[in-house]
Formats: sequence, C-alpha cells, structure tokens
Amino acid sequence: MQNTPYYQQAFVDYLDAYIQEKEPKSLYDPINYILQLGGKRLRPVLTLMTAEIFDCHYTKALNAALSIEVFHNFSLVHDDIMDDAPLRRGQETVHEKWDLNTGILSGDAMLIMAYQLFENYDPETFQALAKLFSKTALQVCEGQQYDVDFETRDDVSIPEYLKMIEYKTAVLVGAAMEMGAIVAQVREQDKRYMYEFGLNLGIAFQLQDDYLDAFGNPETFGKQVGGDIIENKKTYLYLKALEFSSDDDKQQLLHLFSLKPTDQTNKIETIKDIFNTSGSSLATKQVIEEYTNKAFGILEQLQISEEKKMLLKTFGQQLMNRNV
Repeated sequence: MQNTPYYQQAFVDYLDAYIQEKEPKSLYDPINYILQLGGKRLRPVLTLMTAEIFDCHYTKALNAALSIEVFHNFSLVHDDIMDDAPLRRGQETVHEKWDLNTGILSGDAMLIMAYQLFENYDPETFQALAKLFSKTALQVCEGQQYDVDFETRDDVSIPEYLKMIEYKTAVLVGAAMEMGAIVAQVREQDKRYMYEFGLNLGIAFQLQDDYLDAFGNPETFGKQVGGDIIENKKTYLYLKALEFSSDDDKQQLLHLFSLKPTDQTNKIETIKDIFNTSGSSLATKQVIEEYTNKAFGILEQLQISEEKKMLLKTFGQQLMNRNV
C-alpha cells in the first residue's frame, strides 16, 4: 500500500499521458482545460486505493479511476452551465471561457470518453464496471434534477435533501471505490462494504462542501463563496435554520430565498448570520461528523489488516478536515 500523495501523483501522471491535443480543437481544448484544472482527485485516488487494499496492483485500476474522473468533470461542466457559475477551482468555468454550446458538446464528449475507458478491461470486468457506471450516472442525473426542483419548492424536507446529495454526489464516491474492488475481483460482500464506505463518506463530503460554500475562504475554496445562497438552494444549512429559527428569522429567510437581487452581498451576510445564530451551522458540523463516523464503522466489517483500515480512515479524516 502507498500513501495518498503517491496515488494522487500516479493518477495525475496517467491523466497527463491521456490528455492529447486533438481535432477539432474547439471540442477537445475545453475537455483538456477542465481535466487539468486540478482538484483533490478524491474519486480516482479511492479507486486506486481500493484495488490495492485487496492486493491488486493499482496500475490495473488506472483506467477505471480515469473513467470516474472524466465523468465527474463532465458533470461539473454541465452543472456549471445549469448554475450559471463563473468559477470552478478558482478559474473560469468552461462555458464562461468558451461559450454555452461548447460547454454542452464538450461535456457530451466527456461522457462518451468515460465509457470508452472500460474497453481496456476483459469482457467480464468491462460488463461489471459498465453496469455500475450506468446505474451511477443515471442516479447523478436524478440527483441534479432534484437539486433543480428544490430551488422552486418551499417544502423540501431534510430526508429529501439527503437523498438528493446521496444521488448527486455520494453515489459517485461509492462507485469509485466499488470499481477498485471490481478490478481486484473480490467477493460481492466486500464490493458492497467498499461502496457503502464511499457512499457515507461522500454524503459527509457534500455536507461539508455546502458548509464551506457559506463559510469557506474564497481564496482557498476554489468556488464562489455564497453561491448556494445566490442560487436559493435549500441546503442542509438552510433547512436546519428554518427548523431552529424564531418566527421572524424564519420569515426573513423565506423572503430572502425568494429573491435574486442585483447586489447579493447583504443577502449572503444576513443569511449567514441566521445560520449561525439559529444553531444551523453547528448542526451541520455535527451531521458531517455523524456520516464520517458511519463510514468508519463500515471499515470494521472488512476482513483486511488494521494498517489498511487506518489508511482509509486517515484519508477520510484528511478529507473532513479541510480548513478553508
């Protein structure tokens, strides 16, 4: 087993070798741009790590890891279009740097490229990877649609919100880990454990991302801080604030989330104050910890060495201690 930075570098090296200048440049340049924007490479690292946990050399899982990363970035390109987001990882989003049509078409090509990478495996592994990928990709689309629908609803419940982030974000983390297990050809039960570990870690990760969207440092967060508030998204922070707030604050919150003013600064700061005073921000931190601990609990059911369990636990702890 290697450490996380080793897997990150190995994956980045493989990604760099995969990226090529191709014609038409207007299609492939935006793809190369988004793939090279950086990021934590969370999902592919988990794929590689999972393969090695089950004594399969990580190099055998590189194409599965790359497929996950290409798909993830495809979803970001299209999400940014839907959200009209100006920044991704601190840089211009694809549709801002080029145009809307380019973002749509380059994203479509990335989805096809993600599937294409499974062709590097034997038929049985190909089938298992493609089956999991198809199910996961559809769930991600369902999660994105729930997210869009929630923007115009005033009755979103916390269970509905948790299902949305499970589909939109967490299933891909779970799939990344199960793909590593598929490549390693392990028993079905172990594939399930790895999926469940990734799923719970993914929920915790998305809840923390929501928290950082409001309270993160704009210089290190890499996205527009307050973006969810601007888009009137019913995040866990918002839903808990509605549950905990006084009647006056609740009415103010509902009113502010019905507006899209030209100058959003006052709206963002007022809502963040309500998140803090209501206890919503603290409740969000607590639920992040709950899902992280739930993921760690699943590790105890795996028949692997304590050293390997600790490697996964350390990865999860580092992920949940983003101080931005």
